[in-house]
Amino acid sequence: MSNTSGRMLRLISLLQTHRSWPGGELAERLAISERTLRRDVDRLRELGYPVAAVPGIGGGYQLEPGATLPPLLLDEDEAIAIAVALRASAGGGVEGIEETSVRALAKVVRSMSPRLRARVDTLQAVPSPTPMRPGPTVSAASIAILAQARQDRERLRFEYTVRDGGEATRLVEPERLVTLGRRWYFIAWDVDRADWRTFRLDRLRDPRSTRYRFAPRELPGGDPVAFVQTQIAKIPTRYAVAIRIASPADDLRSAFGRWVDVEAEGPTSSVMRMRVDALDWPVMIVAGLDTAFEILEPPELIERVRATATSLAAATVSG
Repeated sequence: MSNTSGRMLRLISLLQTHRSWPGGELAERLAISERTLRRDVDRLRELGYPVAAVPGIGGGYQLEPGATLPPLLLDEDEAIAIAVALRASAGGGVEGIEETSVRALAKVVRSMSPRLRARVDTLQAVPSPTPMRPGPTVSAASIAILAQARQDRERLRFEYTVRDGGEATRLVEPERLVTLGRRWYFIAWDVDRADWRTFRLDRLRDPRSTRYRFAPRELPGGDPVAFVQTQIAKIPTRYAVAIRIASPADDLRSAFGRWVDVEAEGPTSSVMRMRVDALDWPVMIVAGLDTAFEILEPPELIERVRATATSLAAATVSG
């Protein structure tokens, strides 16, 4: 009985990680016959797990979205709370957990009804009570679809808003989701352009799988974060920011990661540089510094920091 129970839990876990499992491959993973697999699937259905059998070539078994989330044994509010927390951690809040969080988020969102997915996106879009604008919001459903397509190695088609405001339809082979600063980026092989491309997730809409499988490619350099940084560096930006900070270079690199360039001027002095389209992120950095700093460029950042400081100084706290 214990072996059967363990196998059933393993079956549920596998069904949550793939859009669709061919019966033979699923039976091989579980080390059972296809006949036993059919019996196990029937048991899951009796317990309320919405397992669908997809006929034909490329078909198999898949876990359908449901309003009550029986595969996760969660109520609606618990599922929404988990999805919001996973998206926050996938954004880089905990070092080393981003990729795991994206996979887990894909599982949670796939089991949600469209109504629950909309509630997750609404909660995530609530502005933060800070003087800085929040980063661009992205759809939890889109993250889940991209992560699932990457895992299943299926080509995706989506609508994309380019930098000049134009619209384009892209056909890609997904590689990786990356977060830098307050933005999500999507690395993929662009089929029509026969080259690697980086897409901003907040500009991407209506991702859908073509169900066309592809063979994995090797990403140049092998480091997704470094690849995104290199691609961003090629894009013209509005501001080149340089800030002299009374802090060792290694401390700044540890605090801000590879999103900024740091040059050591001495044991306790460094210049931090970055290129940005908006000044919110640099303002947020200097507002959190607990040491002396000097803004070298641009002049607009000096004015923005002074205005923010004046606004904060004038603020009052009511009792």
